[in-house]
Amino acid sequence: MDLTACAGSEAGKFLPRILRQRRYCGPVSGISERDQIARAAAGDRMAQTALVNRHMPVVWRVAFRMLRDRQEAEDVTQETFLRAWKMLPDWEERAKFSTWACTVAINLCRDRLKKKKPVLMDDLPEQIDVSLRPEQALSQKQASAHITALVDRLPERQKEALTLSAFEGLGNIEAAEVMGISVEALESLLARGRRKLRLELAADSDA
Repeated sequence: MDLTACAGSEAGKFLPRILRQRRYCGPVSGISERDQIARAAAGDRMAQTALVNRHMPVVWRVAFRMLRDRQEAEDVTQETFLRAWKMLPDWEERAKFSTWACTVAINLCRDRLKKKKPVLMDDLPEQIDVSLRPEQALSQKQASAHITALVDRLPERQKEALTLSAFEGLGNIEAAEVMGISVEALESLLARGRRKLRLELAADSDA
């Protein structure tokens, strides 16, 4: 399946150009995820496209935040969905597709990070409040870039926890499931990561 075939309007704010060239989702975009999965498993191309439209944005953002490389994030996103199509016929209804997709993406990112040192690339595009004056918008962008740089320097597991919980808004239970750890372990990672960020920001402020 061509992953460039469909990306929703929300995805367009974050996805690279190659992943948002065309949009077609057809009548299956309004049905439940369970029905989309069933149809996609049966080879329904439109249902597969609807699943991509629904879940590709978060998968790509998670991959990019972890790898800081747009091309590698695209590769991880594509591999995640290619794996999905292979296992859909055996899909368990109780499983949540988004959780599974993020788990696969995180594991693929871990594999890539083990093979090389991460390279810091351009910051993930952030939404800027258009009502702000130019100097305010610039300050907001600089602050966002600074936070991104600090998060990049966190230990990998703390960075994963913050990416899923703080940036992507996953609940603690789902984020813990994606990472394959307990909720208590996730909360510990979040607490340590946030404490580290506060210390870094305080040090910058004093400087």
